Amino acid sequence: MSKIDLVTPAWLFERLGDPSIVVLDGSYYLPAANRDADAEFRAAHIPGAIRFDIDAVKDRTSPLPHMLPEPDEFAAAVGQMGISDEHMVVAYDGAGIFASPRVAWTFRTFGARQVAVLDGGFPAWRAAGYPVEAGEPDPRETAQFLAEYDEEAVLSLADLREVLATGSAQVLDARSAARFSAEEPEPRPGMRSGHMPGALNLHYGALVKDGRLAEPEAIEAAMRAAGVDPSRPLVTTCGSGVTAAILLLAIERTGRPAPALYDGSWAEWGSRQDTEVVAGPA
Repeated sequence: MSKIDLVTPAWLFERLGDPSIVVLDGSYYLPAANRDADAEFRAAHIPGAIRFDIDAVKDRTSPLPHMLPEPDEFAAAVGQMGISDEHMVVAYDGAGIFASPRVAWTFRTFGARQVAVLDGGFPAWRAAGYPVEAGEPDPRETAQFLAEYDEEAVLSLADLREVLATGSAQVLDARSAARFSAEEPEPRPGMRSGHMPGALNLHYGALVKDGRLAEPEAIEAAMRAAGVDPSRPLVTTCGSGVTAAILLLAIERTGRPAPALYDGSWAEWGSRQDTEVVAGPA
C-alpha cells in the first residue's frame, strides 16, 4: 500500500497540466458550516480540477452518509470522470485540510497507485497567488480504473466489535472532546452521545494549524497527550468517516503504518440500540 503524500501548492503549480496527474476538489462541509461545495467549485477552483463529491460516489444502498461503494461501482464512477488507477490523484478542499484526506484514502483503498493531499488546500493555493478558473471543467475522456479493494484498510461494525472485545487495537476518535464525552449532542438527529468503550479521543483540530497538517513532532505530542501507545495498532473513527482520515494522514506522517478506518464511525455506532455507549471522558 502506497503512502498518502502531502504536497505543497508550489509543487502542484509546477505540474499543472501534467496528464499523469488528476486534481480533485473533494470539498465537503457539515450543515452548520452553511457552505455549498458545488457552488464554490463552480465559482472558483484550481485550473483543470474535477469535482469529487463523497456524497455522490458512495454506497447508495446504505442509510449511512458517504459509505464506500462497491469496488466496481467506484471504478465505473471515476472512470467516467477520466481517472484511471495509473493517474496520480491530488485531492484538495476548501477548508484547508478537512475532506481531502478522506478522498485520498478512498482512492488508495480502491487501488490508486499514487495519491496525495494538497497541504493547506484551496485557501493556501489562493494565498500563494496561483491561478483559478470558474465554471464546469471540460469533460475528460473516459478511462479504465482497475479497482483493487484493500480489505485491511476498512473496518466494518463487526470488525470494530471484535477489536473492542479483544483489545487488538486502540480506537482513536477524531470528534471534539465535548461530543466524545457527551457534553454536547451529536449534530445528526437520532444519535446517542458519548463514545465507544475503551476509545481514546484526539480531536482532528489538534493536528491541523491554519489549514495545514501539523509537523510530525507536534502530531507525536498530541498522540501522547491522548494516551496513545505507539507500540500498539490503531483504528481511527469520527462522526461519519471523514475526519478519521485526517488522523490517518497524520499518523502516517509520523512514519507509522496507516491505521484502519472504521467507515461507519459514530453515524453507525451511535444510531444503533445494540452498541454500548459510554459518557464522560476516556
